Amino acid sequence: MAGKDRQTTMKVEVEVVRTRITLACTECKQRNYNMTKDKKAHPDRMETKKYCRFCKTHTLHKETK
Repeated sequence: MAGKDRQTTMKVEVEVVRTRITLACTECKQRNYNMTKDKKAHPDRMETKKYCRFCKTHTLHKETK
């Protein structure tokens, strides 16, 4: 049963290093979102515009420690 009948595939497992981060609103300073990010692809602190339920509007959220 060697040859075409039996195919072996090698699966290469790569561990993706993702770290947990918390996003805080820049207006009211509330910590609203928990996310993960890839440190190798995005080494800087993350900033994104997201909805703040305390301000009831879309505001800039920055990564905290």
